Amino acid sequence: MTNRDELSASAKHKSIEAAAREKNPLEKLPVRCDTYKSNTSEEFKLYCRAKGDMDAKTLKWTFKLAEQNVGPYYKQLKMGWKPKIKQAELNKNWARFLVALNQQNQPVAYTMFRFDMDNGDCVLYCYEIQISPEYRRKGLGKFMMETLELCARFWQLEKIMLTVLNNNEDSLMFFKTLGYATDETSPDVLEEADYQILSKSMLG
Repeated sequence: MTNRDELSASAKHKSIEAAAREKNPLEKLPVRCDTYKSNTSEEFKLYCRAKGDMDAKTLKWTFKLAEQNVGPYYKQLKMGWKPKIKQAELNKNWARFLVALNQQNQPVAYTMFRFDMDNGDCVLYCYEIQISPEYRRKGLGKFMMETLELCARFWQLEKIMLTVLNNNEDSLMFFKTLGYATDETSPDVLEEADYQILSKSMLG
């Protein structure tokens, strides 16, 4: 039996294409991921949509939350905070969003992700996970990342990848606690990059 890490390039592309064709790739998962009850007994509803199915108000909210959460970290770096670039990233046609709503039906957290090929691997790339400050430390971020992992495994992808700023220590700790480690494609020390690429294998 061929291991998933020995799949042909053709098989890897088929996995990506199959996932990308699904309007809601979470619907087929063997467990329900559309609700979450926090460690403080708060209940959240989650939905997954392609960028083209997102309403303009929610898309605007995603940018505002990103600006609030990571804007200050970018401003500390040479690259600075570039709102137009961030807005463009959040409006990519290929983008998928997993959004969490509170009991008042207001969005409070989201992840933006994509099914893609990266260095010959079929991956789920998580571009953003942003949580409103008042809803942190409730297990919601962990649940959302675990949902992406379930999705990646179901669609037979090799790993989940993401990018984290070096000066965002809380995010680095969060992902490493979940088992993410420096990816082989991450810039080395000599490159003096302001970010690193983390990944977690979905094989086995």
